[in-house]
Amino acid sequence: MTQRIPKHIGIIPDGNRRWAKGNGFQKQDGYAYGLDPGLQLLRLAQKCGVPELTYYGFTMDNCKRPKEQVRAFSSACVQAAEMIAHEDAKLHVIGNTESACFPSQLLPYVNTERQPAGDGRTTVNFLVNYGWEWDMKNGWASRDIPRIDLVIRWGGMRRLSGFLPLQTVYSDFYIVEDLWPDFQEKQFLDALQWYQKQDITLGG
Repeated sequence: MTQRIPKHIGIIPDGNRRWAKGNGFQKQDGYAYGLDPGLQLLRLAQKCGVPELTYYGFTMDNCKRPKEQVRAFSSACVQAAEMIAHEDAKLHVIGNTESACFPSQLLPYVNTERQPAGDGRTTVNFLVNYGWEWDMKNGWASRDIPRIDLVIRWGGMRRLSGFLPLQTVYSDFYIVEDLWPDFQEKQFLDALQWYQKQDITLGG
């Protein structure tokens, strides 16, 4: 049977704070340990032929957390963007840039043109200081992002947490029980195998 590769995968990298607490760190320390997994996943997705990924960075609601946590996940998002920028990928950052929570270092990646079809480079969308209500009230600021075939969430939670509601209407949803800093290639490959068994009808 020919393998069906999702054209677009959404990644919800949850569990950083729980991982930190379970490993004897402060909650805010967990975000730094989620950077390398993100890079590993990008390279693995490229190897598997996935043309587009969307990572959930942080939400506008996340900015209500303690200041040290906000600083930590903001810094991690900047580092993640810098890492992705050095890969064979085209980076697009989507989020509320008018808020003080948005890292100014990421402004160069906002409103960048999408790659042409057949470009060969992986498209990476990065949701930073994103909110679904903000998205909707701004004429669906994410409207240029295509439909997501598969959402993979680490950390065991069974919810989308406002992740691109327009693009996930018909997404298949795969849960990884392990926390995001404990990422392993097998988890991603298992998700792709699971996707092969799904009946993709898009309501038809």
